[in-house]
Amino acid sequence: MIEYVENKEVIAKRIARFFKSGDVVNLGIGLPTYVGNFIPSDVTVILQSENGLIGLGPAPSKDQIDKDLTNAGAMPVTIQAGGAFFDSAMSFGIIRGGHVDYTVLGVLEVDQDGNLANYKIPGKMVPGMGGAMDLTTGSRVVIAATTHLEKSGASKLKQRCSLPLTAVHEVDIVVTDVGFFEIMGGKFHLIEYFPPYTPEWIREHTDADFVVREGCAACEF
Repeated sequence: MIEYVENKEVIAKRIARFFKSGDVVNLGIGLPTYVGNFIPSDVTVILQSENGLIGLGPAPSKDQIDKDLTNAGAMPVTIQAGGAFFDSAMSFGIIRGGHVDYTVLGVLEVDQDGNLANYKIPGKMVPGMGGAMDLTTGSRVVIAATTHLEKSGASKLKQRCSLPLTAVHEVDIVVTDVGFFEIMGGKFHLIEYFPPYTPEWIREHTDADFVVREGCAACEF
């Protein structure tokens, strides 16, 4: 019997393989920020943050932290040579103008129609939608990054989202800690699975319609 163990590192590692040199990438708050740690050494991407930064570098060491230099999630960052700072109007002009190749967003739920829910109840101490509405509509490819199961054991991949939607029909790719999916034709298509999980296990633990794509294979890390 396969026991599910949450593994955010696997998610970040797989997403990092999508990018090629020159891509402009926005990494959302939380889990997506880890993706930057696994981008291959021979790939140079341009990381953008909606609070007005482009050209972000690696996470700073403790002695490098500048409290005035943070990303949209208020996490300390560094800036590469040639990076730039600008106001929110310019930042969202970049996003809305279609200049972001990939956005990676954490989700609470994602469904088989490409709908995304990533915020909860107004007035509570939980994340709001932030710039996600703009990022999902302005980016060329939208990647949802999420653990496959909630703490309760419920699937985060749904037939229909039950939480308020951040975006409608905008998610292209979903990467969980058990597999990589594309959303097409109102279904999740399993492209790769991550051992020890199998397509059969994934089907049993997914609350959505999905097909196993021809050529679907195991992905090792």
